[in-house]
Amino acid sequence: MSRRKKIYEGKAKILYEGPEPGTLVQYFKDDATAFNAEKKAVIEGKGVLNNRISEFIMANLNAIGVPTHFIRRLNMREQLIREVEIIPLEVVCRNVAAGSIAKRLGLEEGTPLPRSIIEFYYKNDALSDPLVSEEHITAFNWASPQEIDDILALTLRVNDYLFGMFAGVGIRLVDFKIEFGRLWEGDMVRTVLADEISPDSMRLWDLTDENRKLDKDVFRRDLGDLVAAYAEVARRLGILRDGQTAANG
Repeated sequence: MSRRKKIYEGKAKILYEGPEPGTLVQYFKDDATAFNAEKKAVIEGKGVLNNRISEFIMANLNAIGVPTHFIRRLNMREQLIREVEIIPLEVVCRNVAAGSIAKRLGLEEGTPLPRSIIEFYYKNDALSDPLVSEEHITAFNWASPQEIDDILALTLRVNDYLFGMFAGVGIRLVDFKIEFGRLWEGDMVRTVLADEISPDSMRLWDLTDENRKLDKDVFRRDLGDLVAAYAEVARRLGILRDGQTAANG
């Protein structure tokens, strides 16, 4: 079998050249990182679960008209995606005070926010992904005013969908991080959802027990078995059957 060409490797995923022009293969690793990669581990099965959960969410978003880079899942660890030009922003949507916003603003973790708040962070590991404003984004040409409008509108649509979906299975959507890319179609360009949506990039709390975390805070804060938490999310969403694991899914 010919060796595939690696295009990019990040902390949690590898991108390979796709089978057709304009496509890539996205491979989900078992690597877990926190605190800007100061804390690291390899957790067997994490990549499989993230692949399955992200597939489920992206496919459903495609179905309701939210444009994404996702085409289909190829196997347990890989997805076929459209090649996009990544906009260098991490977009965080917050419904409940947790993590950095609680620290910055002196809020008690778990406090519902007055409304959903969207924040932008400049994607740059060397700078620890600093919080930036729309003024920064347009001044440094990271995204145009129209792209910012598109990103805000799409992020709110994603939040509405995810909030309802998770509430329906007894999970509170606290916040999530997403990324966007430019999809070129001839001379036309569209803003589409890219990267992944998985427990790696969300805060998910059990609705009946907020001390039970079902996201990467389990790893960040040493709260127990990360794969078991992710598998619980997959089971509640109907991706895994009761008794089924990432290994035999």
